[in-house]
Amino acid sequence: MIQRALGSTEISVSEIAFGGVEIGMPYGIGVNSHSDMITQSDAIHLLNTALERGINFYDTARLYGNSEQIIGKAFKEKRKGVVLSTKCTHLRNQDGSIPRGEDLNAVIKKSLEESLQFLQTDYVDVFMLHYGDEEILGIDEVGEIFTSLKQSGIIRATGVSVYTPAETHKAIDAGCWDVIQLPFNLMDQRQSALFSLAQQKGIGIVVRSVLLKGLLSDRGKNLHPALKNVEEHLSKYNQLISGSCNDLPTAATKFALSFKEVSSVLVGIDKMAYLNKSLQAADGNYFNDDTLQISKSLAYPEPDFLNLHQWSVKGWLK
Repeated sequence: MIQRALGSTEISVSEIAFGGVEIGMPYGIGVNSHSDMITQSDAIHLLNTALERGINFYDTARLYGNSEQIIGKAFKEKRKGVVLSTKCTHLRNQDGSIPRGEDLNAVIKKSLEESLQFLQTDYVDVFMLHYGDEEILGIDEVGEIFTSLKQSGIIRATGVSVYTPAETHKAIDAGCWDVIQLPFNLMDQRQSALFSLAQQKGIGIVVRSVLLKGLLSDRGKNLHPALKNVEEHLSKYNQLISGSCNDLPTAATKFALSFKEVSSVLVGIDKMAYLNKSLQAADGNYFNDDTLQISKSLAYPEPDFLNLHQWSVKGWLK
């Protein structure tokens, strides 16, 4: 497994990052309850197999169910060989307000303390703000707290998870975030406009949603009638499938890894088959300029429509 620099953090990470949400809670298309999930022992075996096969980067969060506990059990005796990234609990209160002053400081530090306990470690490599919307990113105090944690040595790098290009731009401009985790895939390519700027600022880019919660796989077939245009568009990606790029998930992963500014691609892994598929895709042979240009031309024309949460609310996903 090839490793890339995580921005200017002096941390090297595998091109594939192990996404830990699926092993901690029901998540993704077709996963509706804990009965659809793998067992804890199988998850630990999967994590250790991933490490043995070269994946050193593991992403989790305080809000990912039992994910931190499982990762902690798997890597307690192997801590130096792994890069752990976790996210603090959401900062907004139930009424939508954002705590300030000592209350804000307490929320962030309590979340980190809990993560350290469950991960069975005394430091975190990357500690992330879990969803930095534009309002939160505009509060200097938030960045100052994360920076102080980095200065104390309890975390090695600061990070923020975002959704929109506007949030990414604001995070870059803030000057306090070492890593930005953002959604980017064949369907929605808007974030790539900011990759170069992030690289210039020494910020590591971690891509998530590379398979769009499984839509860019066999799960993207026989969709709800309301998603007819989406399913028709997905068929256009067949032209990217050839040679070692033998299916859509492989093409989607290779596409993201074709951008030199990307430090790592986060893949949700809860089956050995998914691990094997990710490892096969991250073989160092990515899209050439011509294929990359074709891929860029195949972005979905209405990316704002690609809101899978709303699709689920409307009953379009099963």
